[in-house]
Amino acid sequence: MKKNFLEAGQVVNTHAIKGEVKILPWADSAEFLCAFKTLYIDEMPVKVLSARVHKGCVIALLEGVESINDAMRLKNKIVCIDRVDAKLPKGHFFISDLIGAKVLTEEGQPLGELSEVLDLPAGNVYVVKGAREILIPAVAEFIKNVDLEAGIITVHLIEGM
Repeated sequence: MKKNFLEAGQVVNTHAIKGEVKILPWADSAEFLCAFKTLYIDEMPVKVLSARVHKGCVIALLEGVESINDAMRLKNKIVCIDRVDAKLPKGHFFISDLIGAKVLTEEGQPLGELSEVLDLPAGNVYVVKGAREILIPAVAEFIKNVDLEAGIITVHLIEGM
């Protein structure tokens, strides 16, 4: 079942003295997180007054956070986004929606379930756990179809996988 709120980062520190927070993004990029006008902390909506990228993190000024002391209270909090507010390009998915999907070969042979997505420098790699663990690069050559409604990922394997 798809969750309405998706974990998108964590407040890791304060920034300067005006109450800004430094958010470590868990999305594809910090720029993605900067696009949101509302974030959710402890399931409560928080309006984003300003957000910018700084050294791979998001520096955000949030409504109601007016001092460094206010910002300190948010340290280590998980920041969520509302799935409705997120616009993903065609062919992109939220990792949380992929986890647990059944993975089948093009011939329909079950391989197991997607247990993890590794974010590596060369790109994402799907970890499939079944009779054995299989690592599959998340590229069009190997990932043939993703049907989130059915919870099925169809893959093309090559010798040695």
